[in-house]
Amino acid sequence: MRLSGLQKYILKKCLSGQKYGISKRVIASYYQGKNIKPENIISDITKSVDRLIEKDLIHGYGKKTKKKWFIHEVHLTPKGKKEGIRLLGEQQKLPLQKYKKNI
Repeated sequence: MRLSGLQKYILKKCLSGQKYGISKRVIASYYQGKNIKPENIISDITKSVDRLIEKDLIHGYGKKTKKKWFIHEVHLTPKGKKEGIRLLGEQQKLPLQKYKKNI
């Protein structure tokens, strides 16, 4: 499954969060130190959260108005927990065959 950097960040943060959930303010910390306008940050976070909800990796909790949802926090689904654990397990592969000969 292809995920953006922000989506991977959301899944990893949810794993470390209390009861596998985080607020949207925590997600905004992904953009700290980057030169991006606040309007873009909000729209990017909303799009990423919506796409993760469509993939059934997270559940969103918030308020509903007549026209749209305002999501305040997100929680992982069982499928999202598996994907998050898989992301934590990804590591850089090293050429270990060279070093096995010396042992």
